[in-house]
Amino acid sequence: MGCMFSHLAAKFAFFPPSPPTYHVTKTPDGKLSAVSSSASSTFPATGDSSLDVRVVKTRRGNKVAAFYLRNPNARLTLLYSHGNAADLGQLFDLFVQLKVNLRVNLMGYDYSGYGASTGKPSEYNTYADIEAVYECLQTEYGVGQEDLILYGQSVGSGPTLHLASKLPRLRGVVLHSGILSGLRVLCHVKFKFCCDIYSNINKIKKVKSPVLVIHGTEDDVVNWLHGNRLWKMAKEPYEPLWIKGGGHCNLEIYPEYIRHLYRFIQDMENTTTKSRLKKIRQDIRRRDESKGCCSFGLCSPKCPRCPKPSCDCSCDCRCDCSCKWSCPSSKGCFSCCKKPSCVSSCCKCSCPSLKGCFTCCKKPSCVSSSCCIPKLKCCSCFGKPRCPKCSCWKCLKCPESECCCADCFSWLCFCGGGRRKEGETRGGTTG
Repeated sequence: MGCMFSHLAAKFAFFPPSPPTYHVTKTPDGKLSAVSSSASSTFPATGDSSLDVRVVKTRRGNKVAAFYLRNPNARLTLLYSHGNAADLGQLFDLFVQLKVNLRVNLMGYDYSGYGASTGKPSEYNTYADIEAVYECLQTEYGVGQEDLILYGQSVGSGPTLHLASKLPRLRGVVLHSGILSGLRVLCHVKFKFCCDIYSNINKIKKVKSPVLVIHGTEDDVVNWLHGNRLWKMAKEPYEPLWIKGGGHCNLEIYPEYIRHLYRFIQDMENTTTKSRLKKIRQDIRRRDESKGCCSFGLCSPKCPRCPKPSCDCSCDCRCDCSCKWSCPSSKGCFSCCKKPSCVSSCCKCSCPSLKGCFTCCKKPSCVSSSCCIPKLKCCSCFGKPRCPKCSCWKCLKCPESECCCADCFSWLCFCGGGRRKEGETRGGTTG
């Protein structure tokens, strides 16, 4: 049933130009060349090294036509996935402009059933198409994912994000008028349906490379909200380009389009693994702060919403904003904090690093800022001495586990760190 729905959805998603605007021929020396079907678009003469025409076989048995445009000054390669109503013949002039202005090598391809490609267009055929073209870039041109930027326009955002989600070291991704999913273009839905295609809303979360989103504010085919949400859901979003007044098929004519895209390419060229990891950490920290999460460093809890951090152990300390704070080195207890405040009048916390239980009244405090043994200032147990090793003392005289008698001076430390006998005073021994 799901396959039938997907086939039906494909009928509404793909509109290949008919007849195709070009065809592929073989020259006497065995090389492939493209011949335009109209006078409006011309291809380089046969033998021109700036254009390679390829036919690539996919894992689903189709043969896909691809153009590779070479730039001698390029450091990166752009893999372009076009929209649902164009083919390589219509896009060739644009490819030449992008190759020159962005200083990149560019590989464009036609989906199954488009242009000179065989088969019929479908969601899963496009996935196989882009995988086959990427393999061609690897084997024929030596392009690794570290030197590759994926570019998807409209429906092309589907195969683009499909491949991007599988390449963790990809240099970057460009989503031009991208879609959240096929069904969401037609109507606003919050759930996934079996008849839906190109579930980009789920795949964008798996992309680990920088993502540039370009969208027109007056797009009447794919609403601007699609691009905005894709940008917000990206793990590493690049500064987006919202072209004011831009539609669905005319963003390339705006000057800011090529300027912003060029800046993105330059930033990707200058990006190293070290600087990229640093930027990811900064973005995560910035997002956490904007959400009000208690993501503090050890020994310095600072919640942006309230002054009461929470510990994950069995005590009753809770932050007013219901966020959670935990200290990994102490398994969630207060051994690494400065001054967490209890909501209740007193809380009991069991911490393995403290060699027993301690009772804190409102404000336990650390001796140092590192992982340490807290020096407790109890507000009620005035007769309780202080042990340099731990804070867990037991009164030998009273049956209660916690003695609050001001005149009781018979104490035994659980860790054997010391003992105060009767007759001793707090300031020293008597007699």
